[in-house]
Amino acid sequence: MPEEHPDGAGAPEPGHFMPGGAGDVLPDGSRAGLRPLTLSRQMPGSLGKARELHGTVNPAARRKAQPLPTDPDAAGEYGAPPPAPLAGAPLIPLTGTRRPGGSRPVGWHSPASRTGAQFSADAPLVKPPRHYSKAIIVTLSVLVVIMLTGATIGGFKLIDSYDNPVANPLARPSVKNTEPPLPVPPDPTVTVTAPVVPDLVRLQKNEIYKAGKVASVACKEPAIKPNSQSAILKYYRALLPCLNQAWAPVIKKAGYEFRAPKIVLQSGTIVASSCAGEENVAYYCSYDESINISWKNDLRNYRSDALGARVWMLDTMAHEYGHHVQNMTEMLTAASSREGWAKTKAEELEWSRRTELQAGCLGAAFLGANKKPLGLKGTKLEVWEYETQHSGDEYNPKKIRDHGSRKNHWVWGQPAFKSASPASCNTFTAPASKVS
Repeated sequence: MPEEHPDGAGAPEPGHFMPGGAGDVLPDGSRAGLRPLTLSRQMPGSLGKARELHGTVNPAARRKAQPLPTDPDAAGEYGAPPPAPLAGAPLIPLTGTRRPGGSRPVGWHSPASRTGAQFSADAPLVKPPRHYSKAIIVTLSVLVVIMLTGATIGGFKLIDSYDNPVANPLARPSVKNTEPPLPVPPDPTVTVTAPVVPDLVRLQKNEIYKAGKVASVACKEPAIKPNSQSAILKYYRALLPCLNQAWAPVIKKAGYEFRAPKIVLQSGTIVASSCAGEENVAYYCSYDESINISWKNDLRNYRSDALGARVWMLDTMAHEYGHHVQNMTEMLTAASSREGWAKTKAEELEWSRRTELQAGCLGAAFLGANKKPLGLKGTKLEVWEYETQHSGDEYNPKKIRDHGSRKNHWVWGQPAFKSASPASCNTFTAPASKVS
C-alpha cells in the first residue's frame, strides 16, 4: 500500500508516472537518475519551463523507439501513407475514397460510433417485387380489352349518329319528303259464331219440312238397257241430273248449300269410295258424298225380270239420294250422333231405322213428284207399290232390324208418294210403333 501524505491521500510518489522518475526502470534494467519534475508555483496546475538535461541521461540509454505492436484485431481504415514525393515533383492526388486534404470523418455520424448513431450506414432493405398469378393477369387483360372494345363501338355509334337528329339533337336537320297519308283501314271483320243446334232440334224441326214439295222436272227414265256393268253405270249417271234438278230448289229454300253427289260402282269386296259397306247392297257414303251401286244384283235382276229390275233401280237411286238430302241438311250427322250416344243396342237400332225410313220416304216424295215423266203408272206403278210393301228387315238374311219393317216402309212411302213433300217424312217425331 502507498504511504499516505498530508496533502493528498494515496497520492503517488513524485515522478512515479514519468520516465526517469523514482522507481522507473530503463529498458536495460537500470533506474534513471533523473530529477523529478515539479510544478512551478507561479502557475498552479501548469508545467514549468523546460530545461535541458545535462549529464543525467546515459547516451547509451537513448535508443531508437520501437514501433508499437500491431493489434491483429484492429484494421486500418485508410492503410499506410504513400511515400514522400521527390523534391520538385508535381503533387499527384491520392486515389480511392479520400481526396488530398480531406478530413477524416469523426463524430456522431462516423463509423466508429455506429452503436449510437442516429442513422444507419447500411443500405436500406429493398422489398422484393410483388408477383401476381396468371389468372389475375388474364382477367385484367380481358377487362382492358372489353373496355377498349366498348369505347371503340361507342365512338363509331357516336360518329354514325351525327346526322340523326334524334340521337344527336345538334346534328344538322335532314330534309324528308312528305309521305302520302295512309289509306283508311277497312272495318274489322267480325266473326260470328253460329249457335249450336241440338241434334233433336236439327232432326225434328229441320227447315226441310217447311221447304215445300219436291220440284217436278221434265226428265224421263233413261232409255238404257242395264244388261252390263258399263250399261248399269250409264243408267244411274243418266238418272242423276234429274234428281239434282228436283232437289236443288228445296235444299236452297231450306237454307242449305246444294252439292251434287257422285256415282260409284262396287267391285267385289273392294269399293272405289272411301266408305266400306255391305257387299251386294247399295249404300251412301257421307265422307265423299257418293252413292255406291251394287251392279251385280241389278244385272241379275234385269236378266230375271227386266221391268221389275228397272223399277227397283229407280227406287234404289231415289232412296240413296234421300240419304244425300239428309247429309246436306245435316240431319244425317245429327242422327249418327244420337245413334252413337245410345245406351243400348235396341236404342241404337231404333235411331238407324228412323234414318232409313226417312230416306225411303224422301225417295218416295221424289218419285211422286215426277211420276208422270218417269212413267210410274199402270203396271209399272203396281210393281213399285209391291216392292215397297215387301222391302224390310224381314228379308234381311242376318235378321238385323236396322231398316224398318216392310209394313212401316209402306206407312211412310205411300203418303210421301202422294204428297211429294218432305213434310210427310219427319220420322224423328213419330212414335216407336211407326219406326219398328
